[in-house]
Amino acid sequence: MASTSAPPSTRQRLISSTSDLLRRKGLHGFGVSDVLAAAEAPKGVLYHHFPGGKVELAIAAIEAAVSQILRSLEAIEASGGDVLLALRAWLDQAHHRLAKSGYEMGCPLAAVALESTAEDRELRAALNTGFDAIRAHLARLLVQAGMSRAKAPRFAALVVSAYEGALLQARIAGDAKPADETVDLLLEMVRINLAQPRANRPSPRRGGAEEG
Repeated sequence: MASTSAPPSTRQRLISSTSDLLRRKGLHGFGVSDVLAAAEAPKGVLYHHFPGGKVELAIAAIEAAVSQILRSLEAIEASGGDVLLALRAWLDQAHHRLAKSGYEMGCPLAAVALESTAEDRELRAALNTGFDAIRAHLARLLVQAGMSRAKAPRFAALVVSAYEGALLQARIAGDAKPADETVDLLLEMVRINLAQPRANRPSPRRGGAEEG
């Protein structure tokens, strides 16, 4: 008999619903009642799991998004394959999801970052922790690909910053072109800064062909 996965818990549904709402409407575009409706959960249950209400929910959604990204990066690291091609596939997946949603669902981390203020210390602390972890893991992957330990953290920061901006532009334009072009340029910049000579390393561009 085939095994079936257990249905998501109420807490998981609340976090998932919050993440979806952040992607679609931004931090200030929805309220607790919208989360409850999307998760099909009673109000008392929400405050049982998240006494801090919307802020605590948003932090949980940030942490869940970061965990998902880190799992993807860990899978790339463990695969032992070509890091740049794997990064290409991972980055492409993000804007393919954006296109599939009709350019409606952005990045939940960016949504909170753009709309938070200096008073939102807990939210910004969660974002800082998350981005630090993502940059650190990306830097390890770049070292694995052959980049020097001195350069890797700076290029990891560049990848995160440029790609978040590219997704934002793609969402506004309703067109994947800004994200596609950014990924092409980012990975080309990474490739030419690896220790291995350019001529000996395959291109991470779509189709793997060198530019003429």
